[in-house]
Amino acid sequence: MLTFKNYNIADWFSFYRLFAAPFLLLVLWFEYREWFSWLLLISYCTDAIDGFLARKLKIASPRGSQLDSLGDQVTFIIGLVGLYYFETTFIRTYLWVILIAFIPYIIQILLAYYKYGKATAFHTYLAKLSAIIQSVFILSSLFFEPEVTLFYIMIIIGVLETIEEITLIFMYDYWISDVKGIYMASKDKRRLKNSKSK
Repeated sequence: MLTFKNYNIADWFSFYRLFAAPFLLLVLWFEYREWFSWLLLISYCTDAIDGFLARKLKIASPRGSQLDSLGDQVTFIIGLVGLYYFETTFIRTYLWVILIAFIPYIIQILLAYYKYGKATAFHTYLAKLSAIIQSVFILSSLFFEPEVTLFYIMIIIGVLETIEEITLIFMYDYWISDVKGIYMASKDKRRLKNSKSK
């Protein structure tokens, strides 16, 4: 049975993003834009820290990958909620673009749960790039104002990353974590081993 002692320091940085979520929503409720922006920045920083610690201390694990992905998703959603709340006009203006970009994302989630029974945690290079651009756009929009060019870059990279994730779902018959991209997956011994065992 898992206890608090089973979790490592990288896991706790991932947990921070989950624990911070209700506080972010509370600050948002009271319309403290600056506080919300700084707390969101801290949450994004923990995303970089937990990955670094997992690699540096060699404590990466499938459980840690899932926690990291969950923390990322929760933080991203809250960031979008905050962006909508404080920059309503911008979001409504480009809502059609956001909705189109979310279609492949929803498909990816449905495919993952249908095939694996849970969300993916591939953590590809493209996914990391997409997360960085998303965080930069959301934070710069909250601290200053939305930048349309950066917005479109974020959307394009996000859609490409989602398409890559969908491709990887079809490539792997079993749930697996830490796949850096399609090219690496094509040579991944874990995937080839699973294919031969069928």
